[in-house]
Amino acid sequence: MAKDDPSVRCLQGLLVFGNVVIAMSGLALMGECIFFVTDPWRLYGLLEATDNDDVFGAAWIAIFTGFSLFCLAVLGIVALLRASRKLLLAYLILMFVVYAFEMASCITAATQQDFFTPNLFLRQMLERYQNQSGPTNDDQYKNDKVTAIWDRLMLQEKCCGVNGPSDWQNYHSVFRLTHEDAEFPWPHQCCARDGQYRPLNLDGCKLGVPSYYHKEGCYQMISDPLNRQAWGVAWFGFAILCWTFCVLLGVMFYWSQIEP
Repeated sequence: MAKDDPSVRCLQGLLVFGNVVIAMSGLALMGECIFFVTDPWRLYGLLEATDNDDVFGAAWIAIFTGFSLFCLAVLGIVALLRASRKLLLAYLILMFVVYAFEMASCITAATQQDFFTPNLFLRQMLERYQNQSGPTNDDQYKNDKVTAIWDRLMLQEKCCGVNGPSDWQNYHSVFRLTHEDAEFPWPHQCCARDGQYRPLNLDGCKLGVPSYYHKEGCYQMISDPLNRQAWGVAWFGFAILCWTFCVLLGVMFYWSQIEP
């Protein structure tokens, strides 16, 4: 069919619009993932200590694919307007490569949601919190980082442990080895505080007097941001892939219809 055939011109316009959407979606995906990898909740250390920070890896891949989708969408628009078979072929090949990378990012992020369990963070907290006997410098660095994150979480989010204060009493932990239960049943960060972060009543906190210590666990404060990150990277990326797949089918049909 000729390039100036009305049906071909109509398809060309639709595909240009489709690539404009891909370009904008690519920029949105890149911006979303840049926000995630900056770790605004400062929880990366908890995943790093488990040697499974794949959700951040998926976000880094999505930054690359988001920028690539933008660039290739611009190439696709130029190729469509010029009706160039060579440019369209290059566009299709490169787009399928980026498509594979983005699919890997989506799958990685989606599967990580099952990884964020209470037992994972509970075991890590019990083993690493205030642990000063790391066998290597790397282990000690992770212990210190986990301790700092838990101290900040319990102070700022007004929570205690993963499931609650009982975590420090019901399970064997490094903290329990160095603190007697009668004197320190849980870390001081579990105590309710005034506006200047001073304990309201330290003795009342140690004795478990209501309103002087935090009864809620911190699990939701950890899992909710990480699950939102995994959901955003996975399902927004998947939506882009669905749209891109339809556009690629249209481009392949358009490529077959224009004359060499």
